[in-house]
Amino acid sequence: MTIAGRGGRVIHLNQRKEIIMQRLSLLVLTTLWAAAALADDGSILLHGQQAEVIGTTLRYEPQPHKQTLGCWTNSADAAEWTFTAARSGEYAVEVLQGCGRGQGGSMMQLTVDADRPGRQSLAFVVEETGHFQAFKPRSVGRVTLAVGAHSLHIKPKEIAKKACCDIRQVRLVPVVAAAAPLPVKRPNIIFVFSDDHAEHAISAYGSKVNTTPHLDRLAAGGARFTNSFVTNSICTPSRATLLTGQYSHKNGVPVFNRFDGSRDTVAKHLQQAGYHTGMIGKWHLGSDPTGFDRWIVLPGQGSYWNPSFLVPGGKLSIEGHCTDITGDLGIEFIKTRPADQPFFLMLHQKAPHRNWDPDERNKARFKDAVIPESETLWDDYATRPAALPENQQTITRDLTNRDLKREPPAELEGKARNQWLGQKPEQVEVDGKTLTGDDLVRWKYQRFMQDYLACVQGVDDNVGKLLDYLDTAGLADETIVIYSSDNGWYLGDLGLYDKRFMYEPGLRVPLIVRGPGITPGSTPAGFVANIDLAPTFLEMAGLPVPDSMQGKSLVPLLRGESPAGWRQAVYYRYYHDPGHHNTRAHYGVRTASHKLIHYWKKDAWELFDLTADPTEQHNLLFDPAEAGSPEVATTFAALKAQIARLQREYGDDGRYADPADWPKGGSGGDMAGKKPLGEKTVVEAIALLGT
Repeated sequence: MTIAGRGGRVIHLNQRKEIIMQRLSLLVLTTLWAAAALADDGSILLHGQQAEVIGTTLRYEPQPHKQTLGCWTNSADAAEWTFTAARSGEYAVEVLQGCGRGQGGSMMQLTVDADRPGRQSLAFVVEETGHFQAFKPRSVGRVTLAVGAHSLHIKPKEIAKKACCDIRQVRLVPVVAAAAPLPVKRPNIIFVFSDDHAEHAISAYGSKVNTTPHLDRLAAGGARFTNSFVTNSICTPSRATLLTGQYSHKNGVPVFNRFDGSRDTVAKHLQQAGYHTGMIGKWHLGSDPTGFDRWIVLPGQGSYWNPSFLVPGGKLSIEGHCTDITGDLGIEFIKTRPADQPFFLMLHQKAPHRNWDPDERNKARFKDAVIPESETLWDDYATRPAALPENQQTITRDLTNRDLKREPPAELEGKARNQWLGQKPEQVEVDGKTLTGDDLVRWKYQRFMQDYLACVQGVDDNVGKLLDYLDTAGLADETIVIYSSDNGWYLGDLGLYDKRFMYEPGLRVPLIVRGPGITPGSTPAGFVANIDLAPTFLEMAGLPVPDSMQGKSLVPLLRGESPAGWRQAVYYRYYHDPGHHNTRAHYGVRTASHKLIHYWKKDAWELFDLTADPTEQHNLLFDPAEAGSPEVATTFAALKAQIARLQREYGDDGRYADPADWPKGGSGGDMAGKKPLGEKTVVEAIALLGT
């Protein structure tokens, strides 16, 4: 028997029965899925059928072979689920996603509790599965849930092709506490931050010029990140990024300007969550620290010897060398902490910042050494004319008598003496010989490096002293210790000292993390940036990461995981033009294989193949014939597009490009309004701060 179907199509009765049964089955499935399913292991299953669909093209497609959220072609369309968590804790988030061949690459944003202050966001890049209904489970990260009602929202951040993906299901899986590498008891967190410490001046990173046994000890006991970068290679902006987890254009500190202490910071989150918070050493943000229970900081750059310190309402001085004093203050802070709270300590060293004035025990350490020269010390900048030739941070031209520790003539005093110390010598007398030309450059390099490395040694000594104290006090097993620097540094590389430029020595920074559950001697290779540190501290403490933070927690990398959608490139922007050292403003992107830099005021581009040219000597865009080759032109276009995408992702709209728009206020710190408290010992200084 047959019946007429729609459009005159003939359907056999048996076929009709089969269609009815399919629809009845689908109705049963729909009824079963009307609420979030809770598995025996506590997993929460959010099916596409349950989602509230928001937008114009996105829809739930109920066909048995689909049962998916499909037609996701509009970036404004979103899907939202509501569900109840029966247990509190951390959940791994898994998305069952499909995507047709050639349609991958879209960026999706997943947000839990978008309408609450503690909302949490994850992002993932859509992977091709061969077909939109060929579903593949994707692990996209972790969220922390309290018992009770929650919402989960997914929408595209960027659609790469015509449609982004189909999603059949989202699953939230409780993370078994025993498998988590970080302890259930909230750990203490110590962040040791040096100033201008080059990654390649640490022996754990393969230094050819010095050894750092205590930093090596830290690395051997934990994780040493091999691709750690900054987003603006200069002191004050880097410190604002550390606190906020934001790029300079978001946190309001693009140059040496004052930080707004009312902003949201990682210290405030930790303090509100019950951590005893401390800030000791170099601050360099102008305003008084906020979010810290106890703080004692240097005014501006501070002094190497007998330094002054700012404390709440006052100022004091401590006799001795700043590196040792800062280390001792940190240990005294830990000794006097409240016993019933975990602590978070930011321990910031001034060293090895210019003018490189080491402590007495290390002062002569490198005086008789012949320090190997960088292979690019004699760089002629042949293919990079946009900024390097006119910069003023060269070993050849720009080191002063003060930098080189030359003694002024005895008859000079006051202003005349200071003027002489600020001069850049074109010849010097050494052991009865007059040095000029290449001989003078070599001598300058040795003098600079001897003092710089001696300052590094002082920092390393104090890392060792801290680690020894944690062992003796029985705190090592419950304390996470992180070491990094505010920016990189040129050790004669490209003929330079200082930082600022986006070339590798200035862009790279050390990042070493030791703590409970971190595999000793591990070397995570994922691309990380200083915007990631604040989110990392929060996740280490078991706290959610606010959406305002632009970085990602590094805890998954410390667990040895390879999170889906992890960044494949780092975006960089330097603003200070005009400014110190005549360094031209620029932005760029660094990928695993290439780097593209744009000096925007000159509209000059530099492109480097980092695999073939790791020292960045050959700008592929310098020679028009080479720049026009298909391979170079394609790479150039792709990296320009990547810069544009990252600027959209991070909300870099070009603010602060004009110096007239730079925020007001300096980063030096106000000494004038502080009550003089006299000279103190380390113990007395910490006692002044209370507990």
